[in-house]
Amino acid sequence: MTKLQIDLRSDTVTKPSAQMLQAMMQAPVGDDVFNEDPTINELENYTANLFGKQSALFCPSGTMTNQIAIKVHTQPGNELICDINSHIFNYEGGGIAFNSGVQAKLIQGNEGRLSAQLIEPVINGNFDWLTKTSLVCLENTVNRAGGSYYTVAQTLDITALCKQHHLKLHLDGARIFNALQETNETPSAVGNCFDSISICLSKGLGAPVGSLLLGTADFIKQARRVRKVFGGGMRQAGFLAAAGLFALKNNVARLKDDHIKAKQLESELLKLNYIESVLPVYTNIVIFNLKKELITGDEFQNILAQQHIKIAAFGKHTIRMVTHLDFTDDMLTQTINVLKSLNK
Repeated sequence: MTKLQIDLRSDTVTKPSAQMLQAMMQAPVGDDVFNEDPTINELENYTANLFGKQSALFCPSGTMTNQIAIKVHTQPGNELICDINSHIFNYEGGGIAFNSGVQAKLIQGNEGRLSAQLIEPVINGNFDWLTKTSLVCLENTVNRAGGSYYTVAQTLDITALCKQHHLKLHLDGARIFNALQETNETPSAVGNCFDSISICLSKGLGAPVGSLLLGTADFIKQARRVRKVFGGGMRQAGFLAAAGLFALKNNVARLKDDHIKAKQLESELLKLNYIESVLPVYTNIVIFNLKKELITGDEFQNILAQQHIKIAAFGKHTIRMVTHLDFTDDMLTQTINVLKSLNK
């Protein structure tokens, strides 16, 4: 029997469905630099309204939306606070320093999640010799912590703290809809907690390209200018925006299926004698550690590649698998069978 080609490296590997491609090809377009692309305008308005924000900005990537937010919220020489696992610190090419001249103060949170109690002691006082704290950044879900998530209740104390200290609060919500499938909260409830939100369309939602930055009208006006400086001004990009609209309207509820498959992988991994430990699986991200004396991450990655399964080595002995809409039930069965076959 021919083996399926399986890719669990990330939920970014999804490809547009036939229906999404049809929506893209039928999209009316214009020049977005002139605010004249009707499909981009529709996507921005739809998403802003969904989260109860005044305005939104369509960008090529989540890295760009996060970096624009940092740039608008800070001044060179400022400091932002984030968890040590944060995507903005680990996986955005040093953009905090490179783009904004800002330094990061890192906190060890609880499975990637911060709290007001952790944040307040590290906010700098108003002294000439201290870096000015101006921004707090949260991530939901937390990639490096196995897809852990915040509830609105866990966020409200941080919102209140930031207001008390006149700090801006930004959410890297690359997988926010994964979190919402678990919390059963509304996007607008999340929107009320933050000054700005970044949302990715090209992960579990299945669009090929694109992220959105949400905030006040004035914030997005400034963000639009920064996007241009970063080289992110796009012309007839409504074809891409149409994919994002289709994803938001059709692919949110099905994220729960990815979570179920991830939990099944977790259950099987816990039974294998070459696995040292498995991080708790909250959404669609599965992170586990191999026993050092038995196999390295690179060796494990190569073995699975020979079985037509692509995974990501997340460290010398750490592996990440991410379920997504192109990971079928048959692929899950094949993956579990391969994992079992390696048991000694």
